[in-house]
Amino acid sequence: MRAPRSVRTVQALTGLLLAAALALTGCSADDTGSASSADGAVAKSDAKAAAPGGAKYAGGAGASAAPRLTASDIIRTASLTVQVKDVPKALDEARTTAENAGGYVGDETTTRDAKGRERTRVVLRVPVDKYDQVLADLQGAGKLLDRTAKAEDVTGQVVDVDSRVKSQRVSVARVRELMDRATKLSDVVELEGELSNREADLEALLAQQAALKDRTSLATITLSLSETPVAKTAGHEETGFVDALAGGWHAFLTMLRWLAVAFGAVLPFAAVAALLALAWLRLARPRLPGTREKGEQD
Repeated sequence: MRAPRSVRTVQALTGLLLAAALALTGCSADDTGSASSADGAVAKSDAKAAAPGGAKYAGGAGASAAPRLTASDIIRTASLTVQVKDVPKALDEARTTAENAGGYVGDETTTRDAKGRERTRVVLRVPVDKYDQVLADLQGAGKLLDRTAKAEDVTGQVVDVDSRVKSQRVSVARVRELMDRATKLSDVVELEGELSNREADLEALLAQQAALKDRTSLATITLSLSETPVAKTAGHEETGFVDALAGGWHAFLTMLRWLAVAFGAVLPFAAVAALLALAWLRLARPRLPGTREKGEQD
């Protein structure tokens, strides 16, 4: 009876030792797998950063970082057509309004129509927080003929460009690190070309970022100024006999002027002709035969 009990005890101890060994082996394997996975992730990240396109196609630290979210980024533009009595004066007031608001004057064009009335078109850039006030001041300078205002929300575009700038900077920094560790001349040359391409992409993104910042921080107002036409008097508005009489009198005066011009042009020739006729009567005519006979008979 004792022998079988001893055998069962040994078998139980053996089973416990085997289970403990398997548990230790599994833990060790898990630790090794985790370490290998971490090393593989780091290596994969480095490989993606070094590949063409860099962090643009890789989910690196810079790409995974959440971009800074701001309030809505809006591009505001407006167009005004105002009729004023004095265009130069109204233009000076518009410049002063924009400068007092912290803005500036952009393009400016001045022309005159067929009737001599002056027209001016000017582009004003003002801060967005002063946009409504400046718009109200400009349209109150005279008679408002036309107004157009637009607002374009580019928040998503701004966030996208900011994220791409951050990722591209990380990509450029990673290539520079690889250049510092490179030992072969061929690797250095290849990395220099890749760095040049990524820096060019970064400069293009920075220019796009600056353009968006300028358009969202400053509103654009296009102001067109034109002179008010001179009001017609009641006499000019009347039609009928008075207009016909005035037209006839004007035609008569015009005829007299033309006759005076014609008489002035013919007068020198008429004077010469009169002198020649007088000389002929005084000198040449008494010597004619018929004239002499008539004189003798007398």
